[in-house]
Amino acid sequence: MSVLRQAPPIQAEVTSDPSIMSGDPVVKGTRVPAETIVAYLRGGHSAHEIFEDYPSLPIDGIDAVIRWAEATYGPGWKSIVPNPAAH
Repeated sequence: MSVLRQAPPIQAEVTSDPSIMSGDPVVKGTRVPAETIVAYLRGGHSAHEIFEDYPSLPIDGIDAVIRWAEATYGPGWKSIVPNPAAH
């Protein structure tokens, strides 16, 4: 009897590449900016609403953005109000 091993599922991640969206962090394999998903989450939008607006986002894409936001902004990332003048 042969036992097939399944590869672990590939976990979505946030990446930055100068040739994609001018180097802004995006969910890997998409052109969905991480900051856009962060803005949705800060605004109280549900995962359903985000996936409705960004159908190319992988199912674990929101989790990847949350991990990225925590690493980038710290544990209080959801309450940080970005400074629009900084852009």
